[in-house]
Amino acid sequence: MGYRLSKIYTRTGDNGTTGLSDGTRIDKDSLRITAIGSIDELNSLLGQVICEDTDQMCGNVLTEIQHRLFDMGGELSMPGQQIMLPESISWLEQQLDRMNADLDPLKDFILPGGCKAAAVCHVARSVCRRAERDVVSLSKCDEVSTVIPGYLNRLSDLLFVMARFFNKLSGQADILWQHSNSSSKT
Repeated sequence: MGYRLSKIYTRTGDNGTTGLSDGTRIDKDSLRITAIGSIDELNSLLGQVICEDTDQMCGNVLTEIQHRLFDMGGELSMPGQQIMLPESISWLEQQLDRMNADLDPLKDFILPGGCKAAAVCHVARSVCRRAERDVVSLSKCDEVSTVIPGYLNRLSDLLFVMARFFNKLSGQADILWQHSNSSSKT
């Protein structure tokens, strides 16, 4: 196989369109490209989480997820093809259960924050939710494998648990949401 990315710029997108893997040109602001872009942004944020000197197990999990997100973007760029497998959701659930087993049960909502790795993980979680919404929007007008929104839904859960896991590793407590009391407002 030859070099696929031998030239970075092609000028073919200067008119506001981009090419799918099958050669079809579509608008850069289409639902499909919006979903692919959100997944790409999520993948970049996971790279940032990895750079936060996380433990080896979490780094390995996040790197595996980055590969699956590339698969997901590839699948979305090839309408009618399925790359993502249902087993990938089961794998996420196993990672989620493993990390959550060492955490105290939640009694309240928590605020994003704590150590830097946890804070970035919360940003990634919120971008993951946006990517999921973008995929759902796309699925209303075009065929999308049910594995993709399921994977993103479970991934956002894992990122939430991972943020809590990072806080525990760093010795920082989760920041609990403090309910406002309408009678104490001035």
